[in-house]
Order: sequence, then structure tokens, then C-alpha cells
Amino acid sequence: MYVSMREMLQKANREKYAVMAINCFNLETAQAVIHAAEELQAPIIVDLLQEHLEMHLGYEYLTLPIKRMAEKASVDVAINLDHGQDVAFVKQCLHEGFSSVMMDASMYDLAENIRITKNMVDFAQTYNASVEAEVGNMGAVAGDNWTNDQMFTDVDEAIQFINETGVDCLALSYGSTHGDYPEGFVPEFRFDIVEKIKAATNLPLVLHGGSGAGEENIKKSIELGINKINVGSDFMAAQAAFLTEELAKGEKVDYPALVHQSMAAGKEMVKKYIRLSGSINKSK
Repeated sequence: MYVSMREMLQKANREKYAVMAINCFNLETAQAVIHAAEELQAPIIVDLLQEHLEMHLGYEYLTLPIKRMAEKASVDVAINLDHGQDVAFVKQCLHEGFSSVMMDASMYDLAENIRITKNMVDFAQTYNASVEAEVGNMGAVAGDNWTNDQMFTDVDEAIQFINETGVDCLALSYGSTHGDYPEGFVPEFRFDIVEKIKAATNLPLVLHGGSGAGEENIKKSIELGINKINVGSDFMAAQAAFLTEELAKGEKVDYPALVHQSMAAGKEMVKKYIRLSGSINKSK
């Protein structure tokens, strides 16, 4: 069933689990993610990153086919624009049929972030779509610089932001980051940030950069109020690892079969995170 994130995250909030949001960039990856969710009867969010939509297949080619997959699925599926930073682009995605969008104006000061996000919340009501936003600065792994104190979400600012914008969920920066961490590195999380914001607002909260965050960090995050977890790097790395291993054999390959098999490898990674999120059988 095709739904917005609003209802699925409200249910996750009530029942204290998280819904996985997996970054996809074409029809094959979206299909793999939906099939993984169906096998475990878990709600799922297909995240389409603005950057990917601009660099690869655009929303005009992806939205309707993925929406049809979602409508035929045996579980709840949302299509969410991930890190939409251009207001016109976000509005166009809603017009194309996205059930959810992230209006990421976190690069601006608090007042401007509130203004831009509040306007998008109002606009999205026309489409009965949910809106995610961010306070703090997730950033991305770059060399040895993957987190610093300036990136963390300010608790008081987050509470003010939630109260003034009416967002459906809020992404927090409390220790994770986008991309691949150095091998063996597990980030330290500021769980107090999640705990305080949850206690003050009871809003569904979001962890970005779930890949490599560590199982214990994820479990503790869910316990304290994280209801949506974004994963992209680990999903794509599983596919790339399979392809690398197969091509290294030096044998003649059937390309369509190879692509299909790489999706199976990605699907298993999605199922691993669904199990960790506690969302198995939560779409019933």
C-alpha cells in the first residue's frame, strides 16, 4: 500500500520501533528494498536523494513506476525525497506524486530554517504529504573529519523548531554522519540530545547516516525515541561487493543476471537493518 511517512512513523512512535528508509536511485534498487520489506512484513520508506535524482534518473522517470510498486506491495511503502534543499525541486516532487519529502534547510540559521520549512509544511498539506526536516548539520565523512561538536543539534533550537513548523518528523545530528566511516570506527552518540527532544515533543525522530553506526548505537537510539533510520552506503556497498567478487572470477557474465543477483545481495542487507529496527511484522 502506498502511504505517507506520517501514519507509519506515528505508529512506530507509539509502539517504540523504527522504520527503515533506504536510499535508492533506480527501479531495481527500489524493487529490492520493497521485496525485502515484504518478506519480513515491515513498513518501508524508499528514499530518493535530490542529488541522485539530479545526477541519474530524474523524478519524472522514477516516481510513477515506484508508486505502482508501492500500490501493489503487501506492506506500507512511502516514497520520500531525501535532503531536498531546493524549494522548487521539493514542490515538484510533491506534484509528481511523492508521499513524503524532506525539506532540508539546515544550512541556514534557525529563523530561516523555520520559515522555509513552515512554508513547505503548509504547501504539502495540499497533497496530504508528510514533511521531514533537520536541525543541526549531519555533514559527510571527509578524510579523518567525520564529526565535531558544531554539528550536533541544539536541543532548545530543535524544540522551538518542532513547535513552530509542525513537521511530521525531525532529523537530529547527535553523532552519526553520511558516508563510510574508517574501517573499524564506530561513532560515539550523544544520546542525551535524543532523550531531551523526545521528552519535550514526543515527535518521531530520525537518525541519518545509519550505515556503520553500530548495532548498539542503533538499538539505544530506538529505545530513546528514534523512529526512522536512513541507510544508503551499506545497501549500495553490499551490491558493489557482490559485483566486485563476481567480476574478479574473470568468467564471462550475463549482465542482466549479474545485476539481478547484486540486488539480491542488497536485499539481504536491507533485511538485516529491518530486523535491527524492530519493524518486522509491523505492517500487518
